[in-house]
Amino acid sequence: MFGFGKLDWSDYPNFSADEFACSHCGKNKIKKELLDKLQELRTYLDFSFVISSGYRCSEHPAEIKKNTSGTHTQGIAVDILCRGDKAYKIITNAGDYGFTGIGVKQKGNDRFIHLDIASLSNGKVRPTVWSY
Repeated sequence: MFGFGKLDWSDYPNFSADEFACSHCGKNKIKKELLDKLQELRTYLDFSFVISSGYRCSEHPAEIKKNTSGTHTQGIAVDILCRGDKAYKIITNAGDYGFTGIGVKQKGNDRFIHLDIASLSNGKVRPTVWSY
């Protein structure tokens, strides 16, 4: 469904490969399909996105404690640090740009929005939204 092909990072002027690399192992298997949608959303909203998590290997501490692999390990998910009006704008526009999973953490210091492009995730039909 999603390919790993070589990415041309010049297609994503608001992002860099380093932002999406696994913080545990350094590998980056983020998918072009995710980046295409993310760049379109970023261009439309016209404000910076701070990426806190992109691709994660299966040994990443956040993944190792899960029963099944998450969308980050498939390279089809991203977490964006944001709060307030920026979080609201991301949430209300993400579906229009093809995001099918929206996770919301808007309490405490580590506020973020998770976006993914899964069609099925852990046996659950998309689209869906959840909170942390």
